Amino acid sequence: MKPNSWIVNGVMAVAIIVLFVLHFNSNSTPIKSSAMAAGGVKVAYFEIDSIQNSYNFFKDVKAALQAKDLENAKQLTGLKNAFAIKYQELQKNGQYLSQAEIGARQQELAQLEKNYTNREQQLAAEMQEESFKRLQEVKQKIEAFLVSYNKNKEFAYIFSSNPDLMYYKDTAYDITADIVKGLNAEYKPKN
Repeated sequence: MKPNSWIVNGVMAVAIIVLFVLHFNSNSTPIKSSAMAAGGVKVAYFEIDSIQNSYNFFKDVKAALQAKDLENAKQLTGLKNAFAIKYQELQKNGQYLSQAEIGARQQELAQLEKNYTNREQQLAAEMQEESFKRLQEVKQKIEAFLVSYNKNKEFAYIFSSNPDLMYYKDTAYDITADIVKGLNAEYKPKN
């Protein structure tokens, strides 16, 4: 069985995008055009893909999830190999076995296949849960940083840019570099 790292990467990317979209859509109120004209509301954005590529904590989370995915793939490969060995033994020695022995070996193969399927589902569920939990940690760290970052910047809104949601952005309001620098300064890896 091939490692499912593309699943982990896909789940992580989708989860981060969904978390930011849900967070900013559920907590925001519509901006009235008169408020913008009269008050000059300050809005900023950051590039989420730059955070994913440059934030050390996120990279550590991603590496840990990939390592877990690789370990899961090794477990599944072991189960699959055990099945293949038993199957090959049955094919090789089947002509010398009685019907009862062949039936017993086929039941054993069916049980090995069932064990494999159950373990695969269990590992996938555990991986999904772990990914969600770890991505929530990343989201919470980014949100906490943005609160402290914005104390003297006074932005009314800070958005994460998502190509599906943003149609235009003025790069003058891109604060990605500041966020990456600040997040990495706060993050102290556990070694």
